[in-house]
Amino acid sequence: MADFTWPITSMGILALIILIGALALWKVLKDKKSGFPLADERTQKLNGKAAYYAMFMGQYFIIAYLLVTLIGREFFGMPEIEAGYPMIAALLVSSVFFLVLRWHFGRKGEL
Repeated sequence: MADFTWPITSMGILALIILIGALALWKVLKDKKSGFPLADERTQKLNGKAAYYAMFMGQYFIIAYLLVTLIGREFFGMPEIEAGYPMIAALLVSSVFFLVLRWHFGRKGEL
């Protein structure tokens, strides 16, 4: 049963990635054709500020994870975790922080 679900799940994830990429490309091309600027100065500054803070939050998350893993392994005998899951978690944390901060700075109105 598990052998059958993994290929279907992988194909679903691949299809979702392709669909999101196609929609993003379509939106960019549509905006470019209509003469709408892809990014003005305010948007660039807003994205830069959000990316700056999200990078640090991602790094703090990775440092905290490494410290918890090191202390847990050395002092409490916790087993090591595979490297894939923490990397996925760090990527998700950084991405979510970027999206939340970009939304917050956009609503805030001042940079």
